[in-house]
Amino acid sequence: MPYAELNGSRIHFTDSGGSGDAIVFSHGLLFSGAMFEKQVSHFGERYRCITFDHRGQGKSGVAESGYDMETLTADATEFIEHLGVAPCHFVGLSMGGFVGMRLAARKPELLKTLTLLDTSADSEPVENGPKYRMLNFVARWIGLWAVVGRVMPIVFGQTFLSNDARAGEKQRWRTAISNNHRVGITRAVSGVVDREGCTELLSAIDMPVGIGVGDEDVATVPERSERLHAAIEGSELVVLKGAGHSSSIETPDLVNELIERTISRSE
Repeated sequence: MPYAELNGSRIHFTDSGGSGDAIVFSHGLLFSGAMFEKQVSHFGERYRCITFDHRGQGKSGVAESGYDMETLTADATEFIEHLGVAPCHFVGLSMGGFVGMRLAARKPELLKTLTLLDTSADSEPVENGPKYRMLNFVARWIGLWAVVGRVMPIVFGQTFLSNDARAGEKQRWRTAISNNHRVGITRAVSGVVDREGCTELLSAIDMPVGIGVGDEDVATVPERSERLHAAIEGSELVVLKGAGHSSSIETPDLVNELIERTISRSE
């Protein structure tokens, strides 16, 4: 498995290789680059598809510190430069979107396009803090198995959760969430819950931007994506019917269509 030692952390990644433009995928909290499998499968023959796991998550190392969004953005910057794939197409879901917006505004030379999925430029709503911190406390000291039942309806929509035909997928992701490293994941959760917003950066983003949000997303409700769309000139907003907060898994075809259109606007 490929790893890169970057910015004080050991980052796991996958790379399909090839000579096409690179698409770099940045995952959401509690997951890993594996949540983009359907996108890698769809784009892999035409593009160099790269996923990476944020520090403390997936197969990346558990660093002592650096789980704030500024450090994660520095990780992504060094990662893209390390692989020499700039300018790339960047796809960020939730936490990955927090990183993508900062990259697009501050390091535009690294990106050709930006696709934002189920994300927000706002800080975490105050009312969410106590609930998320309690879940995080239980996960750290008891285990993620004790909270995964509460977490699944946050990260997935009801259409997905109620579909018996997708029982195998549901179990797969339930297990993946439960198997996160307790220390790494709780540090990552704290970084997301305590993050500062970046709304002031949105007017500086000058590239093709596609914005997708599930109509069943309760973690970052569609109104937040509407604010992104209003603030980023020339962006496209798509409400993904039947998706919750993990649209790359729940409605992969709709997400692939949005990425396709966003990339095509740079060609």
